[in-house]
Amino acid sequence: MHRLLSATALLMALAAAPALAANATPPVPAAKPAPAAKPAPAPKPAEPAPAAKATPPDAKPSAAAAIAATKASKLKPPGCKPEDIPDSSPDAAYVAYEEGCYVRARELAEAGAAKGSGPANTLLGQIYEQGLGAPIDLKIASDYYAKGALAGDPHAQFALGVMLVEGRGFKEDKKKAAEFFELAAAKNHPIALYNLALIYVEGDARPQDFGKAAELMKRAAELDHAPAQYDIAAFYKIGRGVPKDETQSTFWMCKAAESGLTNAELECGIAYYLGKGIHKSEAIGYQLIRRSAEKGNPVAQNRLAHALAAGRGTAQNTVEAAKWHLLARQAGVSDFALDRFLATLSSDDRSKADNAASTWEQSTASVLQ
Repeated sequence: MHRLLSATALLMALAAAPALAANATPPVPAAKPAPAAKPAPAPKPAEPAPAAKATPPDAKPSAAAAIAATKASKLKPPGCKPEDIPDSSPDAAYVAYEEGCYVRARELAEAGAAKGSGPANTLLGQIYEQGLGAPIDLKIASDYYAKGALAGDPHAQFALGVMLVEGRGFKEDKKKAAEFFELAAAKNHPIALYNLALIYVEGDARPQDFGKAAELMKRAAELDHAPAQYDIAAFYKIGRGVPKDETQSTFWMCKAAESGLTNAELECGIAYYLGKGIHKSEAIGYQLIRRSAEKGNPVAQNRLAHALAAGRGTAQNTVEAAKWHLLARQAGVSDFALDRFLATLSSDDRSKADNAASTWEQSTASVLQ
């Protein structure tokens, strides 16, 4: 399911407020605020299809064959066994969809939709929106979503809101979208709650109301929506829509970190280093910042370099410190103090750091590919 609004709208609305990150002191300086990560996809998404077997080096398939194979994989990915999907199960259509049996999912959903099932109509909307098991057709998708919404399915109500905001299948209409988000939010759809909060921050489709935004954001956060946890932490940090509360801010930031949100891991790690809103523990802070750094966050890489150079929260390791500084600097995070530190290394240690940084980059690129 597509994302409604960029969390940048939230940060822009709060631009005049103090920065979110703690004003840390060396060796863990304050992190630059970063936008929240994208919201999690809507419930019951399709599982990725198993990878197809690689083409032998000597094989030379034609372009037409490659296109045909791609289309076929969307209809029936390798490993899909329609005969294993129990027709009697009330969730059979979703089971088939998650197994990658998209055509079978469509057939089962059509049978359910004929009986007035809201979730079945919603699934058909998703099938036609994404082109899995049927050609992409936003008009048909919106019709099925509308039927699902009318039947009271919050996922369909949310999906219609997204399409209206993005102007897909409909003319863009944020005010109408907000109405559908409100319907879904009333049934505790976490992403609808989060996006509705952003609408109240933006002050376009609804009057700007930070109190209402904070209320909705917190409800989404309580439903374990990580971006909402990150943003409500910002609200508590600066006292926007809620009383300023360092303990609450750190609590929600660390909840977002538990969900694996990279920027939250950095912020929570800094809080542990400084003992702000939580008990002080440099060891825990180090582990959190390292997790963020390993995911490629250049600010976290810079903080990690400081921690390793000074032996804060971990054993001192000058080569590792240099490695992370080199990675952060290459990503655009400059640091004069660490540049001076780098200049003090022996040629042997500098070579080790260069090699370590290069190895990390290559391994990361391999994972991404």
